[in-house]
Amino acid sequence: MKKEKIILFDLDGTLIDSTEAILESFGVAYKSFGEDIPADELITAEIGHPLDDMFSTLGVENSEIDAHIQAYKKHYRSISCAKTLLLPQAREAVELAYKHAILGVVTTKTARYSVELLEHMGLMSYFDVLIGREDVVNPKPHAEPIEKALSQLPKVTSGIWMIGDTCMDMDSATGAGIDKMAVLCGYGSHGLLAKCTDRISPNSYEAVQYIVAQ
Repeated sequence: MKKEKIILFDLDGTLIDSTEAILESFGVAYKSFGEDIPADELITAEIGHPLDDMFSTLGVENSEIDAHIQAYKKHYRSISCAKTLLLPQAREAVELAYKHAILGVVTTKTARYSVELLEHMGLMSYFDVLIGREDVVNPKPHAEPIEKALSQLPKVTSGIWMIGDTCMDMDSATGAGIDKMAVLCGYGSHGLLAKCTDRISPNSYEAVQYIVAQ
């Protein structure tokens, strides 16, 4: 059966929970330079943004950001698979979506680490494309990551959707001219997400159920 839908997924807060790995890696990065570690809630509020933007917002001087990112990545890669979990019903969401649609991942995580995580979880084979931070000049909320993903996928006739947990995902979808669905299983509150979409689901599985019924 030819699939006539495309569904693109964000990762953090949409399919996976890597909060522990992210917080620990930020802690290692700051300690590496003898700096105080920001409060957990300040870090988690920035999850979904590229690392350079996160460190900048959290007060790291521009000249020091690259060094902090390298310290972060060195530690993150060593723990990411062990300290990242699939969100409830995420596997079921991907399996259901795969029956009806061509699938992709669009994330601000490093693509290399994202592939490793999805392979570790036995999900990478479901996706035809994965666009990470290093694959684009302009990350979400710009439309470029979605447009690049779509350029590598077949044309479809029954709809293209982005599922994500932040307004960056929703704004990227708007810019790319595709449909969008926010989920509440991640880092965006209902009040915040309602400002950028009128479609909000509790989690990715219910989001996929809605999309495949269209």
